[in-house]
Amino acid sequence: MAGTRGTRRALTDLWDRYSASDPGLLRLMAGLRTVGSIGLALLVLAVMDTPVTQLVAGAMAAMVSTFAIRDKRVPDQAVTLALGLPAALASVSLGSLLNPHVVVGDIFFVLLIFVCAYVRRFGDRYTAIGMISFQVYFVSLFVHATPSDLPGLCLTLTIAFACSALTRFAFVPETPERTLRRLRQAFRARTVQLVATQREVLESPADHLDSAVADLRKDTARLHESALMIQARLEDGTSDPATANQLQRRVVDAEIAAERLGILLLNTRGSGHADTLTLHLPNAPLPAPVRRLGDEDEAVRTLRKEMRALQLLVARLSEDGRGTAVTHLRNRLLAYRDDANLPRATPAIQDAFRGIGETARAVLGLRMALDGPGDDSDDAPETVRSREEFEAEDLALADDSAPSVRTGLDRPSNRAAFQVATGSALAVLGGEFLSSQRWYWAVLTCWVVFLNTSSTAEILVKGYRRLIGTVCGVVAGVLLAGAIGHHTWTAFALVLVFIFAMFFTAPVSYTLMSFFVTAMLGLLYTLLHTYSLSVLVLRIEETALGAACGVIAAVLVLPIRTDEHTDAQLVTVLTRLRDVSVAAVDQLGGGPAVDLVDMSRDLDTALDALRRSTSPLTYPITPLRVRRRTARYLVALLETCAYHARALAATAELVPYSRSVAADPRLAAVGPRIAHNIDALISHVEAQESTKERAVAVAVSGATAAAPPEGDTDQRAAARKGPEVRTGPSIASMLEGSGSSNLRSGTVTYRVLRHLQRLDEGITALARPLRAPMEDDGTSRRAAGGTGGAGGATAQARPAG
Repeated sequence: MAGTRGTRRALTDLWDRYSASDPGLLRLMAGLRTVGSIGLALLVLAVMDTPVTQLVAGAMAAMVSTFAIRDKRVPDQAVTLALGLPAALASVSLGSLLNPHVVVGDIFFVLLIFVCAYVRRFGDRYTAIGMISFQVYFVSLFVHATPSDLPGLCLTLTIAFACSALTRFAFVPETPERTLRRLRQAFRARTVQLVATQREVLESPADHLDSAVADLRKDTARLHESALMIQARLEDGTSDPATANQLQRRVVDAEIAAERLGILLLNTRGSGHADTLTLHLPNAPLPAPVRRLGDEDEAVRTLRKEMRALQLLVARLSEDGRGTAVTHLRNRLLAYRDDANLPRATPAIQDAFRGIGETARAVLGLRMALDGPGDDSDDAPETVRSREEFEAEDLALADDSAPSVRTGLDRPSNRAAFQVATGSALAVLGGEFLSSQRWYWAVLTCWVVFLNTSSTAEILVKGYRRLIGTVCGVVAGVLLAGAIGHHTWTAFALVLVFIFAMFFTAPVSYTLMSFFVTAMLGLLYTLLHTYSLSVLVLRIEETALGAACGVIAAVLVLPIRTDEHTDAQLVTVLTRLRDVSVAAVDQLGGGPAVDLVDMSRDLDTALDALRRSTSPLTYPITPLRVRRRTARYLVALLETCAYHARALAATAELVPYSRSVAADPRLAAVGPRIAHNIDALISHVEAQESTKERAVAVAVSGATAAAPPEGDTDQRAAARKGPEVRTGPSIASMLEGSGSSNLRSGTVTYRVLRHLQRLDEGITALARPLRAPMEDDGTSRRAAGGTGGAGGATAQARPAG
């Protein structure tokens, strides 16, 4: 019995680890659904004694009809799949009819690519139909379809779509509710991993602390990733907006509490406070001097015991949790929210106990949001108080505002349509010179490098990754083709394995996905009896050509410069940061209640977009090393500021309902300084971007532009100067000098001020990598050099300790 229980526990732990690595099992389900559709289609077609060429076409049609559908609701998925079938039949018909006519066929292919890219502006349904139309037309080129093959191909496509529908809706069903439930399980699993890593930080010897902190950074980032994925699916995965809003608040609370606990535990390992930047910037310095907590200290032993208890409490989050043992455990940990229950110890260790209490409170709130209030008969007074706070907080109402919509060529889908059409035209011309039979591989590469990219640098990096994956896949294809020979069903079985691996690895590594695609194509060529080493070498050449055409089109046709794109994302992040910070400070100072959770979500979304847009600048092989370090430091600073802003928002949300968190009117004086400094940074970034645009305009117009009058030049220079970032006395000293009572360590106001002080320091530190003007004690000075912006910064800013 004990052995069975141990095996079951080991399997459960293994599954939890996998769930944490694949949040919501999204990659696993995508791979299973695609392989299931292809396998079922091949089985039906094989029973009908279908030729190998149509087997290949059916497999590729089943694949595209599965992965192209992005609608979240099942009825919407069914409608999109039903509309995709006539689009696929039209594409294969036109491909078969135009295949013998080279010029007309090439022109139509380019026009089809433009239309498929343009219709993305209308939403997921039209994006899917465009993807299906393009891929099925590509299939007709791949199998060299002719008009005589058309009846068989139409029947094959119909069967493939039917198998895709059967797999999607019957064998491997997917609903928003089910996906959200798995994402919640992944969030719990990642929280357990984070608490386990925090225990390692607490208990590790000094020579292993660097490794433990590196794991802490990784697990904190993964928890944040899970929180963003949950927030993106709340509206479709819950029964009503009120439930979605409630769960969103609980997830944010849990994430902030867990991240703050890690910082507090890190503070116990040094004599000073750990900079929050330590959790967001790789290789950031640790607090010094580093010491190992002694076992002889009773408070330290209790702290370690309570961390183990917290890990157990989080692990029980997915169970019913109605046993008295779990209730007593929760009561004990929640008691640390009250200063009277803290053990006698140093302030850093007492703060760690408070962090455990706040994390236990967040776990309780998450359980109440997922499973309802539950049994409260054995609750201690502190647990009752926490429940009452949550119940009062749930009365808050959300207020959504409609985002602005860009039009014309400013719309990304419109711009991408012209770019990909131009690149595809170049790929057709170049591909025909390389091979009149397989030129379409260059077009396919040009098409895919434009998918989910927003700037020229992103397209360049994606093309490079695809080329590397293709080269490695060709080597694998050569080895597999020689080993398999003409064993048809063995080759199809390996094709299914590679397709599963392709979809499973796509969100993790585009290079790996390209590797599996190319290896699969080598097997398909073997099945079609067209395999040769020269064909696979041609595949590399066509891939390089397509990537080059994509980059050329991105540079010459309505280009989106990387620094322009990242600066726009940076302005958005700074604007969201200002909105959250000012609103939270205003509410903490006694102002009206607003929906801070939605503001925090917008900040997280904007920061995630900035992180993606700067990824080409931080790519390992980039030659701009200084720029890479600056971009990483800038993003880490913004992540630090966002953490403190979220913490302020979470505390401010308690003010209207909590009996232990009261508004402090003194805090209202802090908001204007934070707002001014962020506005100064925004003005500087926008001014630098305007300067670049004017320089480009002058370069284009040449010497024909008349020089402005001297007085007008002075006026423009004064206008461009803009506001300056203010430094000076700390926020705590500002408030202590207001004539009110001094701030005491451990009070709520003191903890809020600590977040405010770190937020203010982080905002001021942003001025250095952005090269923004600064004002110190009334004396103006400007940072030297640099162009400003996330993408335009050219000098490294040294991280603070």
